[in-house]
Amino acid sequence: MTEKELKCLKVDGPDVEIERKIKEIWDGIAKPLDGLGQFETMIARIGAIAGDTRIDISSKAVIVLCADNGIVEEGISQTGQEVTARVAESMGRGESSVCRMAKAAGADVIAVDIGINSKISGAGIVDRKISCGTRNFLKEPAMTKEETLRAVVVGMELVKDCKRKGYALLATGEMGIGNTTTSAAVTAALLGCRAEDIAGRGAGLSNEGLSRKYEVINSALEKYRFQMTDVLSILAAVGGLDIAGLTGIFIGGGLYRVPIVMDGSISAAAALAAQRLVPGIKEFIIPSHVSREPAAGRIMEELGLHPVIDGKMALGEGTGAVMMFSLLDIALSVYANRTGFQDISVQQYVRFD
Repeated sequence: MTEKELKCLKVDGPDVEIERKIKEIWDGIAKPLDGLGQFETMIARIGAIAGDTRIDISSKAVIVLCADNGIVEEGISQTGQEVTARVAESMGRGESSVCRMAKAAGADVIAVDIGINSKISGAGIVDRKISCGTRNFLKEPAMTKEETLRAVVVGMELVKDCKRKGYALLATGEMGIGNTTTSAAVTAALLGCRAEDIAGRGAGLSNEGLSRKYEVINSALEKYRFQMTDVLSILAAVGGLDIAGLTGIFIGGGLYRVPIVMDGSISAAAALAAQRLVPGIKEFIIPSHVSREPAAGRIMEELGLHPVIDGKMALGEGTGAVMMFSLLDIALSVYANRTGFQDISVQQYVRFD
């Protein structure tokens, strides 16, 4: 796919008539109107994306994109790139945090090597490696435009393949040391702000480490002098293969009509990039949680999305999105096995607005 072809992509929005019908069904369930709040809206949106009032999200998965980042050379993380490979191998064995949580939520984990800086041993990892990590963006662009486009296409293809296999709900996840720096740099460039406005401590930086993170991001912003609308150039210069791939997953959600549950700040940066590249993509995104990284709140405001979990989480791997799976299942149990007002001999509430 060329840059021009990507920018020409268009998506039709969710089915508004199906969404309206689902909301009517919610109103007929024996409970106060809008009693389940945003969960009613999200279930309606999931049905509208699929185009069916009969909603089944029993087949779901989190796609975890794993990649290394050359900016780690600049001392912006506590650990080195070797940790990315170790955690990815743990995912392949089903032992990482997201794997434990996904099992409890009845979901699959699809771990993808899109750019780990070493050879991964063991089964359970999907090989979509584009390069062995990115370059140090303080010295040169992290990726070429070609590499960036390839990563975006990988994300889109992963959604297409999951749709073909019958998955009805997908979530975004990532693993890669240094990617809170790359995502903060992408966010700062897309929103036209400084590092101090959106960068956080990641996996636990000291005050000195955080100051270095600010310095690195601001230096890159000065170096590249981005245009806020030049999304691919921003992704290529200061992003990562995981972020570019996640951007493709969000675009794939719109193209193949699969709702995508968004994880934290790194996924949010990709969601913002996807919306800028293909307007309307945000209509296919289900937000999950408010990450403790400052960038997340700024992006949610920009996209007009409202996460329901405020647990100050920052684990990554898609863990916040997987936690959201369980909440959606609980809400759907009320919708799918509905008790009407007539079943309990109570007069139905009337909507006046």
